[in-house]
Amino acid sequence: MSIIVQKYGGTSVETIDKINSIANLIIERKKSGFDIVTVVSAMGKTTNNLIEMTKKISENPSERELDMILSTGEQITSALLVMSLKEKGQDAIALTGFQAGITTDEKHTKSTILDINIKNIRKQLSEGKIIIVAGFQGISHNGDITTLGRGGSDTTAVALAAKLDCPCEIYTDVEGIYGVDPRIYPNAKKLDYISYDEMIEMSSLGANVIATRAIEIGCKYHVPIYIALSTGKHKGTYIKEYDKSMESKVITGLTVSDSDLMVTINNVPYRIGGISNIFSKLSERDINIDMISQTAPIGGYVNISFTAPKDSKKLISNIIDELKITMKEIRADIEENITKISVVGLGMRTQSGVAAKIFEIFATNNIEFKQVTTSEIRISYTIDTKDKDKAIIKIANEFKL
Repeated sequence: MSIIVQKYGGTSVETIDKINSIANLIIERKKSGFDIVTVVSAMGKTTNNLIEMTKKISENPSERELDMILSTGEQITSALLVMSLKEKGQDAIALTGFQAGITTDEKHTKSTILDINIKNIRKQLSEGKIIIVAGFQGISHNGDITTLGRGGSDTTAVALAAKLDCPCEIYTDVEGIYGVDPRIYPNAKKLDYISYDEMIEMSSLGANVIATRAIEIGCKYHVPIYIALSTGKHKGTYIKEYDKSMESKVITGLTVSDSDLMVTINNVPYRIGGISNIFSKLSERDINIDMISQTAPIGGYVNISFTAPKDSKKLISNIIDELKITMKEIRADIEENITKISVVGLGMRTQSGVAAKIFEIFATNNIEFKQVTTSEIRISYTIDTKDKDKAIIKIANEFKL
């Protein structure tokens, strides 16, 4: 029989009633002629609760032991789901990441999958069993349990599908992928399909439907990915390889993020070593820099702006204080009330005028932008958060999102 890898997120399995409902859906799919490998997340807010529990003991817990604790959430879900399947007369087995053959590197709390030995999975499938895999986890070469970080269960599912050479279905609490998050733009249209490249851009820019790493694996190994509501009652969205029809629509999606701040450092001496030093210090502190802009040199000085996560504000302030010791002329400003709005679409490869149209929207509606950056299929702007709702509505209406 053909194999399908499924994944059910935390909200889909947050109660025993929901777990029993998921078991029924899996059985229906099994009876339709498929071998089933299902990856599950922890129930509801279990992972957050486990983290809070550790904080009552230590504000800075050992990451090795933290991984041991966090991995239990998915193991509980997988065991409960197998119990439900067995009560319904199905032969099923729960596997930890280790038992599923998932080997990772040794970066606790944010490990990367190195390989998957599917020998055990193949054996269990050959015996007719439904396999339930605890997502979000694996084992390092030195035998330690590791977790994969944010979106780790998505990554587990797509990686397994790549290894088993089969499609992957991600079931969650949304009906599919929308051109704009319907929570911020109720008239948003659901997409029937989207390319890997577009989805990678949208995910990295704040669309939280599926983890960026999972899409990258799907793209690399040509895994068809289907995103849909966990009840299976509504048609979802396919993430797939590019075809020419995708360029007929110039803009596929719009993403919005309030999670960044913008740093502007003025009066930076125009010396490549000095500018390099700024970003080296940011890199050394693991601060993730996104949008970067620099003015043309005037009188031997430039102004540099960049965006970074808001939770890195204190680290950035410390770095600026360090820089002032050797670069006494610099003045820095940190703005937190900013929003990053990005438009994404393969159509921008062949159709011009998107940037001009958005500049026109901004001018007509008195929306000031602070930065703009582009790639082949994306344009991103930073604007004042107070203008966010207006910008979303105007851009979405213009590009029929």
